[in-house]
Order: sequence, then structure tokens, then C-alpha cells
Amino acid sequence: MLNMSQINCIRDLRKEGYSVARIAREVSVDEKTARKYLCMEDFSPKPPQKKEGLPSKLDPYKPQIDGWLSNDEKENSKQRHTAQRVYDRLVELHPEFGCSYPTVSRYVRKTRAQRSSYRACQELVWHPGEAQGDFGEADCYERGVKQRKHYLVCVFPNSNADFPQMFNGETSECICQGFQDVFEFIGGVFPLVVIDNATGAGRRIGQEIREAKLFAQFRAHYGFSIRFCSPASGWEKGCVENKIGTVRRNRFVPLPEFDDLQQYNKGLLEQATSFQGNTHYKKNTIIGELFEQDREALLPLPRYRFDVCRYVYAKADGYGKVEIDGNHHYSTRPEYRGSEVLVGIRAHTVDIYDDKRKILVSHVRKFGKERSDSVDPRTSMAVLMRNVGAWPNSGVREMVSSPVRDYLDALDRESLKDALRTMNLLSERYSFERALDAFDLVLRNPGNAPFSDAMVFAARMAEFGDQTDLDAGPDLSLYDQLLEQRRVQP
Repeated sequence: MLNMSQINCIRDLRKEGYSVARIAREVSVDEKTARKYLCMEDFSPKPPQKKEGLPSKLDPYKPQIDGWLSNDEKENSKQRHTAQRVYDRLVELHPEFGCSYPTVSRYVRKTRAQRSSYRACQELVWHPGEAQGDFGEADCYERGVKQRKHYLVCVFPNSNADFPQMFNGETSECICQGFQDVFEFIGGVFPLVVIDNATGAGRRIGQEIREAKLFAQFRAHYGFSIRFCSPASGWEKGCVENKIGTVRRNRFVPLPEFDDLQQYNKGLLEQATSFQGNTHYKKNTIIGELFEQDREALLPLPRYRFDVCRYVYAKADGYGKVEIDGNHHYSTRPEYRGSEVLVGIRAHTVDIYDDKRKILVSHVRKFGKERSDSVDPRTSMAVLMRNVGAWPNSGVREMVSSPVRDYLDALDRESLKDALRTMNLLSERYSFERALDAFDLVLRNPGNAPFSDAMVFAARMAEFGDQTDLDAGPDLSLYDQLLEQRRVQP
């Protein structure tokens, strides 16, 4: 087949009066070929014709192979036909089978490549105010310890503005708390959110939607609508899927370091506004300007704030601990052992309530599959008050500083009991940490009444802060002399 340069040369030579025989000699083609292109009237492009392959000995078995590969898509990815297994089954089922393994392998590879080709995507239109939400994972340092945490990203596709919040898990309490933090920061509620099918909010099974109870209450309180993605269909919320990686690369590199997770989350929201000065990747408009459209479409905040908490009753064991989420144990009070205790489960804390529905103990919530034990020092103090002999092996002994531990170890039984009673009183009145600080201060400023001094120091720190430097004060030695003289007089 000639190219267009040769064809145009043939036609140009004809215009110059060349004969067909001479044109054929000049262009080095057959006279029939030259005559063909001189007579051709339509040079319009033609759609390419699909080449029909030559018949193959594998053709009679291809429908059966296609059926096996089609059924594989419904099974576990680790239990699917390999090319070797397809070849072996064909040999077993068809004694007359005469194809080689490479022939089968090429067909299996080609068929799988065709099945795994990308499906066409519909470009979606996202209206102002509509949002998407999903979780990602990132490493960080909390109190100096490297941990892997989960972060919820709420993004508005219309503007591409995003608001991340970090948690220790992906439970209902976490997603509700994350959305509530975003609502209160931006001053409104998104009218619609599209979320993953496997979050703590719920899931879609076929056409049936099953929401988690807490999330259903949360949604009723704030009045927004929800749409769950189809299973394994991340493209239905592609904006937030991309944002997961963007946030990880731009907000969590280098690895963030913090002591208070809730305080760090407030900083994340403030930081999010600084990225709204960027230009939208597609609309060529400032993200902050587009987000004002989202803000105008938000629903108003309700009058009452939703309490993001799941309440359960749990039975305390012989140590007064309750088990939550299967493998995490939290202390209550010794007198509650063997009884039902009301527990409030939140995103960041687990609260233990007394009989009057007041918070008795608040623990930092634990996540993960490994067993954990959270002990409130005041609970251990109450036990030690009744059994001072357990002091050498108690958990409280491990919590105090080395100087305080050595000081208490040296006390006799009655003095130790008085010291623990004082520490317990300060823990209830202020906090366990404040009580330890007061005892540390007592050791640095020894006196004749150390336990009374601890009470004074704790009150002083509560009133004036943690500044523990003591001034010299007035000279009272004169009073000591007068009292001594009066004591020696007859």
C-alpha cells in the first residue's frame, strides 16, 4: 500500500501529461497500481478494520476458560485459576486436548487484561455544601511515643476545601465527633455527605441501608442526609480519596508531635484555613472564595449540642474493672466490684458513672486488638487505704517519683497510712498529679508536719499555679525564743 506522498506524486505527474507507463517507472510501482490511484475519487479516512485472527486449536475450549475466569472474580483473590491450573484442568477434562501450555497462558493473560481494563467514569457534579468523608492513617508522636492514628477528612468537592481530624480509631463515636468538630468550626452543617461503606456510620447491603445507632441519632439531631458508597467503589467519592493522600503528605510530614490530641485537632482546623488561599485545581478560582458558596448552602446549627456518647452497662470484675470493646479494661471503684456500672464511651475518653449519674472516673480511651488496663490512681488509693500492706506491690508506688517512693517506703505502717490518707484527700480535692507535686515539694522543703505542709502546698498551687518557689517570709525565731522561755520557767 502506497503512502499519501507517493499517491500525490502519481496524480501530480498525470497533471503534467505523463503517461501511465512513465508514471509507473518514475514512482517505481506497477501500472495497475498507478492506474488505480489515478481513478480513485474518494480519499476520505476510513475506520480501521479489525484484523481477524487465524483459527486456533484453543478456540473450542475458550468458552469454558472464559467461564472459569468469570467465576474467579466472585471468589477469594488467593483462590483463583492460574494459567497452569487452567491448562491442567483442560488436560484432565479433555483427553484429546492438544494445545501447549504457552498457548493457554497467553490466552489467560490476554483475557484477564481485557477484564481488568478501567471502566468509564461519569464526571459528577457536586453542588455547594455537599461533602465527602473518609478515614486515612498516619504516624505521629504522642507524648514522645510513635503511634499510628486514624484521621477523618471532611472535604467539600465544590470548593475542594478540607478539614481533617485525628483519632485513635474509626468508630461511630470518632466519626460523629469529627463531623461535630467541623460543624462547630465552620458554623453550619453540610446538607449531604457521601461516606465509605465500611465506616462506623453504617453500611449499605444491596439496597438496604443499615446505620449505626449513634450515627443515626447524630444525623437526626443535625438534619443532614447521607449516601453510602457501593462496596469497593472508591471512585464514587474520588475527591476525598485524593484528599486522604494530600492531607497526609502536606499536614503530617514531618511526623507531628503533640501531648494533647484534642488540642492538636483544634490546630488542624485552624491550619486548614491557610490552605484555602490556593487555587482550585480545575476551576482556576481561589478555594476560599468557592468555600463561601459552600458556607452559604450549609444548614444552621441546632439549638442544643449533641452529646457524642454511647452508653452501656458493664459488669465490674473482682478488681472493680469493666471490659469495653472486648479487650480493654478500665477501673471503677472497689465497692463496685461484681455490680453493673454505667459507662459512657466517647471518641477520646471512657467515663465511669456513679449511682447519681455523675462522672466518677474518666479514662483515656484505648483502641487496638491488644489487651489494655487503665487504672485510675484514686481507685488504687481507695484500695490501699484499706490494705496498707499492699503498698510495696501497688500500682500507685510505680506512679510516684523516686524521692517520694523512697520516703514512703521508709515510713512505718501508721505513718504510711496517714500519708496515703493525705494523698487520697488531695487527689479527690484537686488531682492525683497535684497531690504528687505537693509531696515532692514537701521533700524539698522539709518541716515538722509534712502531711499538713502537703495540704498547704497543694492549696497554694491550686490558687497561684505551679510556681513552687517559696519566699523566706518573716523571721519568727523571736516567737520560738519566747515559747522556749515560758516552757522552762517554774
